[in-house]
Amino acid sequence: MRFFIVHAHHEPQSFNGAMTRTAVETLEGLGHDVVVSDLHQMGFDPVSDRRNFTDAANADYLKQQREETHATETGGFAPDLVAEMEKLEACDALIFQCPLWWFGMPAILKGWCDRVLAAGRVYGGGKWYDDGLKRGKRAMISMTTGGPESMYSAQGLNGDIDTLLYPINHGVFRFIGFDVLPQYMVWGPARMSDDERAAALEGYRERLRTFHETTPIAYPSLSEYDTTTYTRKA
Repeated sequence: MRFFIVHAHHEPQSFNGAMTRTAVETLEGLGHDVVVSDLHQMGFDPVSDRRNFTDAANADYLKQQREETHATETGGFAPDLVAEMEKLEACDALIFQCPLWWFGMPAILKGWCDRVLAAGRVYGGGKWYDDGLKRGKRAMISMTTGGPESMYSAQGLNGDIDTLLYPINHGVFRFIGFDVLPQYMVWGPARMSDDERAAALEGYRERLRTFHETTPIAYPSLSEYDTTTYTRKA
């Protein structure tokens, strides 16, 4: 399999850094191909604007989806975006590696989504959900938190982690067609002992070893929705 890891943490010595290194070592040891986009190391610009494009459909008014569709038709994406799009298109499996920041993904990773997941090339024209570009492929969040697991339960102070991550799991991964695996969470690694961190990394190795056998999250199919209102059929 061809794995693509999008890594979003500014400190190479962080636990997120250790998780990405563990993933590369484990997956390559299993014979997989692994590509990593370390967004901070790359100096990836998360701001989406006209720098996304090498020309314009309308130079007077920037409508993002129109410009993305035009760039798809004309080959007009900026080179840094083309490189990321090609990595995405080539992969069989996508992993987002990041900390949970302000109940979502870090800004640099959100900016990667804003810029790379372009209309026309990645979605649109009937390419979404069951019929998305990455149908039949797999994606997963690997994430750390600052607080303990109990804070992220349905009764926890911060709310249920599945609800917090729905915009990524369903709104990014599933939207572009991936089968979405349950997230791998490491709860508060900064508060762990060395032995506990080592156990968390071993747990991650095991998740990666069984990546292809892990049952995806069950989401409704497009056939269950009315095609006029896109609400669930009665």
